[in-house]
Parts: sequence; C-alpha cells; structure tokens
Amino acid sequence: MYDGLYNLQGILNSVACEMRWDFLAICQYYHPLAEGNYLNLRGLLTMAAPQAVGGQAVIEGVMMRAKDKLAIAIRKSDGEIVTDVRPWFTMVRHPLLKKPFLRGFPVLMETMVNGIKALNYSAMQAADDEEEGGELTSWHLAMTMVIALGAALGLFVVLPHFLSVGMEYLGWAGDVDSLSFHAWDGLIKMLVFVGYIVSISLIPDIRRVFEYHGAEHKVIWTWEDGKDLTPDSTRFYSRLHPRCGTAFLLFVLVVSILLYAVLVPYLLTFYSPENFMVKHLYIVGMKLFLMIPVSCVAYEMIKFAGKYSKNSLCKLMCWPGLMMQLLTTKEPDDSQIEVAIAALQCAVNPEEC
Repeated sequence: MYDGLYNLQGILNSVACEMRWDFLAICQYYHPLAEGNYLNLRGLLTMAAPQAVGGQAVIEGVMMRAKDKLAIAIRKSDGEIVTDVRPWFTMVRHPLLKKPFLRGFPVLMETMVNGIKALNYSAMQAADDEEEGGELTSWHLAMTMVIALGAALGLFVVLPHFLSVGMEYLGWAGDVDSLSFHAWDGLIKMLVFVGYIVSISLIPDIRRVFEYHGAEHKVIWTWEDGKDLTPDSTRFYSRLHPRCGTAFLLFVLVVSILLYAVLVPYLLTFYSPENFMVKHLYIVGMKLFLMIPVSCVAYEMIKFAGKYSKNSLCKLMCWPGLMMQLLTTKEPDDSQIEVAIAALQCAVNPEEC
C-alpha cells in the first residue's frame, strides 16, 4: 500500500495515443486465459486474488514484499539489474497490534520505514554510489519520517483547514462547527491532492517512477493469475490494481472528511477556546491526532474491499481508487517489466538471489 504515498502521476497526456492507452486501461485489460479477448472493468474488480505480494515503485526500480521478506531490483545506468533482499521491518509483532482497527496505523508506519529505506537504496544504486555508509542511519531515518509526515499533514490537514477559515472570512462558509465549513475543507483537500499529483507529473524523473509503478502492478497481476513471469506474458495485463496504495490514500482522505465533519463539532461541545487563533490551532491539533484512527479505519476498508472484491459495494469502493491510478501509473516498457519481475522473483524465492 505504501506506493500510493510516493508514486503519484499526472493525467494530462499531450499525445492522443497516450490518451487512448489511459482509456483502455480503465475499460479493458488483457486476460491470458482467453487469448485476444478483453475483459471490462468488472473483470478487473473481481479477479483480485488474496493479497500474497505487494510492492512499491522506487527510483529506476521496484520493491516487492512477500511474507517477511522484501526485495529491491534496480536498473543501473549500464543496464545491469541489481537486487537486494532484506527482512521486512515490522511493528506488529505484538498480538494486540494485529487486531482490526488497531493495526492500520502501525502498518502504515512500518510501510513508511521500509519504503524510505528502499527509496534510499534505489537512489544510491541509480547514482552508482557504492560507498560504505550510504544507507540511512536510524537518526536519519527518523528525521526523514518526521519530515515526510509533517509535509503530508501540513499539505492535506493544516492547509485545507486554514483555507476553509478563509472561506468563512469571505462569508462562503459557516463556523467550524457547521457542515459548510467541513464541505469546503473536504473539497480543498481533494483539490490539493489532485493538484499535487498533476504538478509532480510534469517532472520527467517522476514519470519514470510512475512507469515502474505500472510495471509493478502488471507483474503482480501475472503472479496472481499463475502465469510465467516474462515480459511477453505480463505486457498486456492492466496497470491498474484494486489493492494499490493509491486506494488507501483515497480512503484516508474520505474517512478524514467524514470523521472531521462529525467529531470536530461534537468535541467542541466539551471545550471550545474563546480566542479565534487558539480555537483553530486546537482544532488542527485534534485533526492531527485523529489521523491515527482515520488510518486504522481506512486500512480496514481497503482490506475489506480486497477480500470481498466480488461484492457490489466493494466494486463501488474500488472504483475511485482505480480512477486515481490513472494519475499514479504509466504504461511501462519491457525493460521496466523485467526489473519488476526480478524484484518479485527475489521476494518469493529469496534463497535464489
């Protein structure tokens, strides 16, 4: 699911051929059991196997996880594919942290840790930096996580709140305990999210990451369908996948909008500072704290949607995530698919790498 936090892409394609590929990625995907035939979106939503592997695109490569191992495969500048297999860092060893509605936040944290380490490794390999000490220390990792979390919370919690305060000042929204305030907050949050994706899609290096993200999904589809892991057997699978971390991000945004609209006015009945600035800083603090239960609820939602993917409600839940993946994936070439295959093979058979 962590790939949704790092691998985002734009939807504006300047070439008509690319626009056609985007449309086909939603409406059709190739099924190898019926050569030459295409299944519609219903097939895409109903064929997800129980989650056995997961992944994340990194710089010039892919990270794959299987059980308690992760494997990173990177295409170096000379064309060589290098791989690295590591244990998956986990924060949910205690039985209590494995319980539903408690596991979501620690799972998010452990995914961030593993994802940041994978990104750091990929950056070193892509730059041909093999000096000792290049890996992140515990201190650097902690600081990176704090900065990443701070930036995300500032962009998607703090900024929308104070822009909504501006709407209240203009007379376009009510007070913070009104539904109109939280409607603006939710709308601004979604616009910031989409705007951020479109903006970073203009960076060529990020576009490469999006292509590896598409390769990751195609290879996972191939694995789940029991086919040989080759570019030829993988190429025509969809780059969209119902269990993508992009869906988790959407669930987080939607749950936060709904939860804030209900809980913030309720909590203000117990304590509401008189000073305007203190009041809004207090509310922002509440919102930041509420991100813990929000992430837990969002995690259970995506688990539910993946487990019961044939259910009509779950298909509806998956639909926005699939649409957002048009922003977070691009069609990969065969060389990128080869890298994703190498990562998955090492993750499921680490003794052979």
